[in-house]
Amino acid sequence: MKVYTLMLGPMSNCTYIVENQGQAILIDPSWDMPAIYKLLEDKSLKPVAVFFTHAHQDHMTEADKFLKKYDLKGFIEEKEEAFCTLPHELIETYKAPKNFEFAGLKIEVILTPGHTRGSVCIKVDNILFTGDTLFVNSVGRTDLPGANSESLIQSLKMLAALPEDTIIYTGHSYGLNEGFKSTIKQELATNPYLKMAKENPKILEDML
Repeated sequence: MKVYTLMLGPMSNCTYIVENQGQAILIDPSWDMPAIYKLLEDKSLKPVAVFFTHAHQDHMTEADKFLKKYDLKGFIEEKEEAFCTLPHELIETYKAPKNFEFAGLKIEVILTPGHTRGSVCIKVDNILFTGDTLFVNSVGRTDLPGANSESLIQSLKMLAALPEDTIIYTGHSYGLNEGFKSTIKQELATNPYLKMAKENPKILEDML
């Protein structure tokens, strides 16, 4: 298994391509479809599944073109359907938590509401794609429609309890170098939001 990262669009959105057995699972394909097509073609990968971590437009801009090109549907948590701008015939809803299997990989989808009602994190082996729930040294906004700070605190508490060697790939690249990649251990040490979620979640109520 290998993970490719493409930082695309004006908000440094991260599109992830998970490769295994010559096939590809895509997470949050958005903005620059030709760049995504090129990587798939250069690596001779066949896309077999597309997952969206939530329905905000910046995570699915132009994704309809990708889904039509490869005759796929995008998986999105059912509570996100009302906010999804993709054509109904291009999405497939499900209720998280839920397990999938594609490209010979077991995929665990974890419901992590807060940034949106149906935000999810997607776990493949010891890798967690966190969308806009957890960032390097930060967390997702809770001042947008459908967001809820109390829900986010509960989601962060759950993520803080994961094995510390869990590798995270986030929905945007913020910060220096690989601003999209970290570990639970590193975030517990340097991310005040995740640290407080584990040690003193009451403090987070004033931070979010």
